[in-house]
Amino acid sequence: MKVHFIAIGGSAMHNLAIALHLKGYQVTGSDDEIFDPAKSRLQKYGLLPKEIGWNPDRITNDIDEVVLGMHARNDNPELIRAQELGLKIYSYPEYLYEQSKNKTRVVIGGSHGKTTTTAMILHVLQHCGIEADYMVGAQLEGFEVMVRLSQTAKVMVIEGDEYLTSPIDRRPKFHLYKPDVEIITGIEWDHVNVFPTFDIYKDQFAQFINLIEPQGTLIYCAEDSVVCEVSERNNRTDISKIPYSVPDYRVKNGVTYLMPMQTSLKVFGHHNLLNLTAARHACNALGVSDEQFYEAISTFPGASKRLELVDKNDVSALYKDFAHAPSKLRATIAAMKEQYPDRKLVACMELHTFSSLTAEFLTQYKGCMDLADVPIVYFNPHAVAHKKLPPLSIEQVQCAFGNPAIKVYNDSQMLVSDLRKMRWQGVNLLMMSSGNFDGIDFADLAKQLKI
Repeated sequence: MKVHFIAIGGSAMHNLAIALHLKGYQVTGSDDEIFDPAKSRLQKYGLLPKEIGWNPDRITNDIDEVVLGMHARNDNPELIRAQELGLKIYSYPEYLYEQSKNKTRVVIGGSHGKTTTTAMILHVLQHCGIEADYMVGAQLEGFEVMVRLSQTAKVMVIEGDEYLTSPIDRRPKFHLYKPDVEIITGIEWDHVNVFPTFDIYKDQFAQFINLIEPQGTLIYCAEDSVVCEVSERNNRTDISKIPYSVPDYRVKNGVTYLMPMQTSLKVFGHHNLLNLTAARHACNALGVSDEQFYEAISTFPGASKRLELVDKNDVSALYKDFAHAPSKLRATIAAMKEQYPDRKLVACMELHTFSSLTAEFLTQYKGCMDLADVPIVYFNPHAVAHKKLPPLSIEQVQCAFGNPAIKVYNDSQMLVSDLRKMRWQGVNLLMMSSGNFDGIDFADLAKQLKI
C-alpha cells in the first residue's frame, strides 16, 4: 500500500506517517516547512522529504491513498493533481476511522483533559496486557510514537479534537470517529476563529453524542454544568450514559491517595482525578476491573507537559503545564496550591493561542489566576501581529484578568530577569503555555533560579 502525505510535518500527520511505515506501508510526503521534533523523527525513519515544498510531479497514479493535513491549503498543487487523477483523498481523522472501523473505538473529547485521559487509558490497557491502537496528542512514556495502527488490535483509543478536519472538510475532527465509547471531559468555549459563539461551539458536542454507535456508551463529567446540559438534553435511548465526578482522595506529605484503598498516585489535582475517573469507566467498558485499574493507575507518570515536574529541591519546585484556557489555568493553579499548601506559588501563563490573543475572548480570563500568590501573564506583540489580530496593550490584559496583583510582560527576557530576582525558598514556580514563552528553556531556568 502506497500512501502520500500532503503536509507531513504536522504534529499529528508525521506520527500517522511513522505509524503506517511501522505497519509496513510505503510512505512518502511533502511540506513547505518541517521543524523539530517532526523533522528529526521523520529523518530517523527515512521519511523526511528530500526537498521542501510542493511538487505536483510527486503525485502519480500508483499512489493508493493521499492523506491531507490541516496545514495544506485547498489550492495546494499536490492536492489539485490528486483530485485530477481521481485518487482516494482522506483527511487525517477520516484515515484514522478507515483504519479502525472494525475495532472498538474509544474517543475522548472535551475542551480540556483529553490528552491526560487518553494517556491514562492507554497506560492501564498496556499494564493489563490489552493490545490497543491509538492516537494521542503528546509523547507518552513507554510508547514509541503518538499513533499506533495494527492488524491485530481489537481496540482503538483516540484523542478527539474538535478543531476542523482539513482545508476541504470543515467538520470537527471528532465528528468522524463514530465512538463505541465516548468521553466528554468538559466544555469551555475555544477556537473562536471557527466557532464564533459559545452556542455554536456547544452544538459540536451535541452532535458528537449523536454520532455514538448504537448500544454505545457516553461517559460525561457531572461536575461541568455545560457538559451535563448537553449530555442530559440528548434523548437517545440506544446508548448508556455514565456521569462521573471526583473520587474520594487525601493529600498527605505531597502525595495524593485514592480512598478508601489508599492507592498512591504520581499525578495530582482535582482535574486529574476527574480524568482518572473517566478513564476508569472507559477501561471498565473494555473489560478491565476496578482492582486492575487501580493497580495500574498507581504507576501512571502523567502526560508530557501536563503538570510535568521540571526540577525541584527541598524547598521549591518548577512545573510546566500545557494550560492556556481559563478553566485549565484555574484547575492547574488549584492543583499546585492543594498539593503544596505550605508553599507560595508564582504562576506564569502565556497568551499564545488565537483565542487567547483575541480582545473579545480575553474577558473569559477574569479571576482565573486569583489563587496564585504571584500571578504573571506574558504575551508577545509579534505573535498578535502574526495572527493578524488588533494589538493588545499591557493595561488591556491586566483589566481582562480583573486582578490588580497581575503582572503583565511583553518581553520574555525581562520576565526571566525578574524571576531571577525573586527568592525561591518555600516558593514554587508554575509555567503554563501551549508554547514556550518565546524560547525560555525551563530546565535552564530552574538552574538559574537554583530550584
